Amino acid sequence: MGLGNLMGALGGGGNLEQEFSQIASQAGQGGLASALTHAFNSDQTPPFGQMVGNMFNNSNPDQKAGILNRILASVGPQILASGALGSLGGLLGGALHSGQPVTPEQAQQISPEQVQEIAATAQKHNPSIVDQASDFYAKHPTLVQGLGAAALAMMMSHMSKK
Repeated sequence: MGLGNLMGALGGGGNLEQEFSQIASQAGQGGLASALTHAFNSDQTPPFGQMVGNMFNNSNPDQKAGILNRILASVGPQILASGALGSLGGLLGGALHSGQPVTPEQAQQISPEQVQEIAATAQKHNPSIVDQASDFYAKHPTLVQGLGAAALAMMMSHMSKK
């Protein structure tokens, strides 16, 4: 079933989030992670950074710290030291330079727009962050539901082919 057909079928009285929840549950974390990677890399969905920023916005403080720590670890100390992440260094204090993880309290000070920028920078320097973010968010499927109809339909189509 094509993406357009799937969206049309779901739009006909079906609840997209409920349908997604069922398919994601059947696919398991591995299937959801694979579908997220597919959506993150697609030109039919918003850019990776934007999608991560949206999920970050809907995350609790622990989840925010978790994804930030994954993103920061993926870019490595050279990028952190280069200033490529802009004002983030000031917001997170010494955590970036000392190798300490970002705390939930620190993560609360970061805006979704900053995360969008950080994620986009990380993707340029280390494309494997897409897989790492997919693995992280596969553990939090309710956050994934906030990505919008096109992304959800694409992921559902991907999971149903597995």
